[in-house]
Amino acid sequence: MMKQYASTILRIGLAGVFLWFGINQIIDPSAWFGYIPQSIVSLTGMTVATLVHYNALFEILAGTMLLLGLFTRVVAFILFLHILDISLVVGLNDSIGIRDLGLSVATFVIFLNGMDTWTLDRYIRS
Repeated sequence: MMKQYASTILRIGLAGVFLWFGINQIIDPSAWFGYIPQSIVSLTGMTVATLVHYNALFEILAGTMLLLGLFTRVVAFILFLHILDISLVVGLNDSIGIRDLGLSVATFVIFLNGMDTWTLDRYIRS
C-alpha cells in the first residue's frame, strides 16, 4: 500500500538535498572552495568562486526540476552523473565520498523509475 509513494518520496527527498547544497553554495560560496579541483580551475580558466556559483545555479535549477517532476528521467540522469563525479573526485575513502556515492545510486533509481504519480511529466502527458 505504501509502495506507491516510494518513488515520489525519494524524488522529493533528493530534490531537497540538491536544493540545500545549491542554496548553501550561494549563501557561503567560500565554504565550498576546497571541493573544486585545481584541474577544473585550470581547464576552464574560471575562478573557484565562479565555478561554485555555476554549480550552485545548476543544482538549484536541476533540484527544482526534480522537485516538480519536470523532465524527471533526464534530470535524474544528469544529477546522477554530477553527484557520482563529485563522489569520485572527493574519494570513496572519505565519508563524504561514500555519502555522495549513496546519493548517486538513489538518484540513479529515480532515473530508472522515471515519472511517478506526482510529477509534472505525468500531468503534461495526460
